[in-house]
Amino acid sequence: MTAKIAYDDVEVGTELPAQTFPVARATLVQYAGASGDFNPIHWNEKFAVEVGLPDVIAHGMFTMAEAIRVVTDWTGDPAAVVEYGVRFTKPVVVPNDDKGATIEVSAKVAAKLDDHKVRVDLTVTSDERKVLGMSRAVVRLA
Repeated sequence: MTAKIAYDDVEVGTELPAQTFPVARATLVQYAGASGDFNPIHWNEKFAVEVGLPDVIAHGMFTMAEAIRVVTDWTGDPAAVVEYGVRFTKPVVVPNDDKGATIEVSAKVAAKLDDHKVRVDLTVTSDERKVLGMSRAVVRLA
């Protein structure tokens, strides 16, 4: 696959379509099974509270993966992402109710680089709190 977005068609400040991703307890259990990360802070409310958390929290790597979907959906090619990094700033708290939590992601092109690459900066929040800091991806465009 190749990115569907042309480098020449993108300017610094270009905003990617924002997305919101729902997170339920069942989602965390499925992710634990897929990733092998069965830490009880991600599925056991009693344990999470005992270790000082407000409730069960989403896996950091799950949160990071959901966020980059904004970029991969925009490019049309997950392989277009050549670098991606974040700082975990706050946990995504996932209550055991009908709503769960949401991860809100917006992004924009912050810099045009050499070799048809751009740097995309992401803003990732949950419950109006920034959950990922310094969230940046370098993407190779067509």
